[in-house]
Amino acid sequence: MKSGRTGVVAALAGALALSALTAPTATAADTGTVSGIVVNGGKPIVVGTIDVKSVPVSYRVNLPAGYSAADPYTWNAGPYLYHGTTAAKGAAGGIGMSEYGCYEVTERVAQCAGTLSVDPRYDLAVNSDATAWTVGYGVVLFGNDDDIKSEKHVGTSGRVQVRRYAKATVNAAPEPVAKGKPVTVTGTLKRADWVKHTYTGVADASVQLQFRPRGTTSYNTVKTVRSSSTGALRATVTATLDGDWRWSFGGWSTTGGAVSSGDYVDVSGAGGNVREMHARPW
Repeated sequence: MKSGRTGVVAALAGALALSALTAPTATAADTGTVSGIVVNGGKPIVVGTIDVKSVPVSYRVNLPAGYSAADPYTWNAGPYLYHGTTAAKGAAGGIGMSEYGCYEVTERVAQCAGTLSVDPRYDLAVNSDATAWTVGYGVVLFGNDDDIKSEKHVGTSGRVQVRRYAKATVNAAPEPVAKGKPVTVTGTLKRADWVKHTYTGVADASVQLQFRPRGTTSYNTVKTVRSSSTGALRATVTATLDGDWRWSFGGWSTTGGAVSSGDYVDVSGAGGNVREMHARPW
């Protein structure tokens, strides 16, 4: 695989960003295009509070006459994400590739793949950044003296949803419990806060309480509740079988889904697992 001109996005994004402020606007005919951009396999990018989230990106570069895909030192091309601004400004303030590599398909066509990295401490300043980001791209061509010869920044019709990472906890009590007695299942639903860099409660979310009987592999939804103003979850059910209880949140356009771990409750007098229960229908 042939490396790009710089091979790393810090340099790629930097070249695009700096030149966006100084170079004249170029036309598609003399600059080339980027097409077939796929970010994270078409899935949303879900980001927490601290860790950098890196996702795969693939794209194809079509170069103008006089430039060769086999000569990566004469061009720079790659996608980036931006929102609320223009493609040119997005090159300077958006989210760019962290690394990439290209190989020659034909004389003036290169197929490229790499990684786009989102740092919540740097790229996501406010929680409203959890939105649909536009996919843009830049193409920079260099002359013999290594100066920028031409440049273009384009906003495409592509969109990538950036979401706040969510997580859920669960606690079922009492443990053990007698058959027919109430079991209270509590927990919390929280999501990343990119301003405070911590996790805060998700209010008024529809969350499913699910149960998996001992000896089975699938969870079934028992009831649906809404989280409190602080993200607290609470439901009371009747104990009938041994098994695991958990909370499941499907997510929103701004927030990723979350599923807690299971909390096992032993029900005394439940007659064992599901097979034993079916064998004794009385």
